[in-house]
Amino acid sequence: MTEQMGVNPELTGRVYPAGDAYSVGREKIREFARAVKATHPAHYDVEAARELGYKDLVAPPTFAIIVAQRADSQLIEDPEAGIDFSRVVHADQRFVHHRPIVAGDELVAELHVDQVRSMGGGAMITTRAEISTAEGEGIATTTSSILVRGEGQ
Repeated sequence: MTEQMGVNPELTGRVYPAGDAYSVGREKIREFARAVKATHPAHYDVEAARELGYKDLVAPPTFAIIVAQRADSQLIEDPEAGIDFSRVVHADQRFVHHRPIVAGDELVAELHVDQVRSMGGGAMITTRAEISTAEGEGIATTTSSILVRGEGQ
């Protein structure tokens, strides 16, 4: 008897609309920069960021994960998706930035399910979060792959 993939294979092509905006604050940027050991002064000092031509503190590039994961949660929490989060392994994450994230940005993310493929008794899901300002200016595209392990894996 073969195990069934618990993940809904018909997720491919599904789009989850942008939810509430995420307000990028100075302290969030500073906290994130400390956590990832980013040392550039533009992450901590407004004047240093302004000297580089930015209106406020600049977030480290991986800061986009905060907004992307908020979008990912819609997929994870969707009962039709069939994803058991306790069985999820994060496989890959990529970022393409259209402009840096700065304090004061109001960001939203639309999530696209680009691929679902069976792997053994589980499934690999590739998603793409299109992050933009609330006004629609493109900020970043994040691509994520998660492996949802099947039973017995």
